[in-house]
Amino acid sequence: MEQDICKEAVYRDLFYQHANHLRNFAYYKCGNLEEAEDLMQDAFSKLWENCSAVQFSKVKSWLFTIVNNTFLNTVKHQKVVLKFQEQQPKSDSDQQDPQYLLEEKEFKAKLMQAINDLPEDLKLVFLMNRIDKKKYREIAEELNLSVKAIEKRMHKALSILRKIHKKV
Repeated sequence: MEQDICKEAVYRDLFYQHANHLRNFAYYKCGNLEEAEDLMQDAFSKLWENCSAVQFSKVKSWLFTIVNNTFLNTVKHQKVVLKFQEQQPKSDSDQQDPQYLLEEKEFKAKLMQAINDLPEDLKLVFLMNRIDKKKYREIAEELNLSVKAIEKRMHKALSILRKIHKKV
């Protein structure tokens, strides 16, 4: 009989058993000890949230997969942010109206917040399409989903963003 991960003592033992290895793995991936600690802690938080769904015999690989995927998502997000910043036209702020600059800054902040507030699956599809300029077919291949699923996620993301825009 497998042990119940949802029992605090079992969970604590798993933490003591795997935390150092997981942190080291994360550190190897990101090169930043503080970020590695965050990745490790996030993985254990997700384990606790999903304790009843994870098989005890697969906990170690599950944790390492979570750290790896979280790290890759962070890198993707950083790439998207950098690409977005690079695409912004460089303007001579002395030539523009201060009121316009303030409104533009507020709008960008609201847009970024709205995109960040999208559910993770919708946000990923939206950014891959709008920022990385990938076609639905390419996104579907990368995410191992059907083109129809990508279309639905994109539609849902755009619907949410339109609702938020109408409120602003």
